[in-house]
Parts: sequence; C-alpha cells; structure tokens
Amino acid sequence: MSAHSVEPPVDGVVPRPERTPESLRLALARVAPHRLGEMETQKNEAFALAAEHNNLGPIHQWLTIWAGEVEIERRPDLAARRRNAEHAVHTLDRNDPAWRAAMQELLAVVNEAREATA
Repeated sequence: MSAHSVEPPVDGVVPRPERTPESLRLALARVAPHRLGEMETQKNEAFALAAEHNNLGPIHQWLTIWAGEVEIERRPDLAARRRNAEHAVHTLDRNDPAWRAAMQELLAVVNEAREATA
C-alpha cells in the first residue's frame, strides 16, 4: 500500500495503515475525523522539538502514539474497551478498586494497540 492509497474496509475494519504521517492521517480521517486537529497539533509539536534538538526522537514518538491511536480507532473491539474503561475512570471514585482496574484496562488497550503496530 502506498502512502496515499486507501484500501477498502475488510469485514468493516479499515486496514492498518503504513507507519507514515500521511498514511496515519488518511486512516484517522476515515475512522475518527474529529481527532485530526489533535493529531496535527501534536505532529507540529513533535517536528518542532525534533528540529530544536536535532533529534528524531519526538517524531518517532509521535508515530508510535498515533499508530496506536489509529489502531484503537479502527478496531471496534479496542475502541469499545477504551470507551468502557474511560467511562469507569470518569464515573468511579478513585478509592474504588474498580477505578484502578479501569486504569489498568486503559493501559492494556494502549499497549495492545502499540504492540500491534510496532
């Protein structure tokens, strides 16, 4: 798949994009267009930091974060798990053991998505 190609969904799931800024942006536009502004802002920050410090680390980190975010958004199973965990985090008391379980679930979702796209 080239950086500009758009593959049709397979069984309702958008294919995993290449790990390039343009491919991630195109995929995000399909699965969560409301997040494009957030993505662009963070990309600009990463590129500015990379230029300022003469280090590609911030760009690599941005790619890792957004490849994971696209993975979550394109996969209904991960998106549902994240929504449920976020709801619990926002509605439960921090002293409730279920709150800690919800935070662990959020971390598990992010880790699963990032491992899938590594």
